[in-house]
Amino acid sequence: MKLLVTGGLGFIGSNFILKTLEKNKDWEIINIDDKLYGSNSKSLEKIEKSNRYEFVKGNITNKEILDKTMIKCDAVINFAAESFVDRSISDATSSFDSNLKGIFILLELIKKYKKRLVQVSTDEVFGSLDKGSANEIFRFNPSSPYSATKAGAELLVNSYFITYGCNCVITRCTNNYGPRQFPEKLIPKIILLAEQGKKIPIYGTGTNIRDWIFVDDHCDAVFNVLNNGKAGESYNISADNEISNISIVKKILALMNKSEDLMEFVEDRPGHDFRYSMDSSKIRSELGWKNKVKFDDGLKKTVNWYLSNNDWWKNIVKDSLNQTPWKN
Repeated sequence: MKLLVTGGLGFIGSNFILKTLEKNKDWEIINIDDKLYGSNSKSLEKIEKSNRYEFVKGNITNKEILDKTMIKCDAVINFAAESFVDRSISDATSSFDSNLKGIFILLELIKKYKKRLVQVSTDEVFGSLDKGSANEIFRFNPSSPYSATKAGAELLVNSYFITYGCNCVITRCTNNYGPRQFPEKLIPKIILLAEQGKKIPIYGTGTNIRDWIFVDDHCDAVFNVLNNGKAGESYNISADNEISNISIVKKILALMNKSEDLMEFVEDRPGHDFRYSMDSSKIRSELGWKNKVKFDDGLKKTVNWYLSNNDWWKNIVKDSLNQTPWKN
C-alpha cells in the first residue's frame, strides 16, 4: 500500500504516520503538509531519511500539488484541517479554506483517479448534547465556524459517494490526547504551564465535558477503517472517557505534584459547547475495533512525554501559552 496522508505534521497525522510505518514494513507514505500553524517538523524527524517516507510541502487547496502526488498513491487519508475553535471564532477564513475548499479539491481528484478516501472528522459536528450520545445518523448541530466547516466537508464527501460513486468513508473522533499535540490544546497547555509554575486559565467553571481518547487508539481506528470500512459509511470513534475540564486539570496537577492554587477561572468563550458524546458501537461491532489505553494511563504517558521532550515544543510554546485558555 502507498498512502497519501494530508496534514501529516500535525498531532494526529504524525502519530498515524509513525505508527503505520512501524507496523507495516511494506507500506509507503507520502505526506503533504504546508507547515502552517499547528504543524511541527520535529514530529517526523526520525523517518525523514526513510525510503518509505516522502514529504511534500503544500496546501490541500493547491490542486497541482495534490494531482502530482495522488496519482502515485492507492488511498488518501485527510487529516489536514484548521482545528482551532477559538481561532475560527475570531476569523473563520482559514477554516473555510482548509476544511471546505480543501476537501472539495481532494474530492475532485478522488473522482478523477478513482482512489479511496478516509475523511477524518470530529464529534463537534453534532454540537453540544445535554444527555445521551450521538450515533452515526444523529443530526448535525455545529456551534462554531470550525465545526460547521467540518460538517460541510462531511456533506461534500457524502455527495461525491452518492453522485459519482467515489470510494469515500468518514471517521469522527472525540478529543484526542497524547504525544506531539500542539501546546495550545488543553492537556499539553496544562502540563507546560504547570511545569513553569504559571497560572492555568480555566474557561467558566471548568465543568464542560469531553470524551477523551489516546491518540494511538484513534490511529488504530483510522487504520481499521481504511482497510475494512464500507464506502459511503461513517464511523464514530470514542473511548467512553467523559470527564470535565477541571477534573483533567486536577489530575495533571496531582501527577506533577503541583498545587491546585495554579488554577485560575476566566470568562467563558462564546458558544462554548458544554458536552460532547458519541456512540462508537458501530465500529466496535462491525469492524472489531476497541480502544486499549485507559485514560489515567494515557495521561501519565502524555505528561512524561512532554516533560522529556522539551526540544519538540520549546520553539513554539511561548506564543501558544500566551493565547486563550485552550482550544478543545
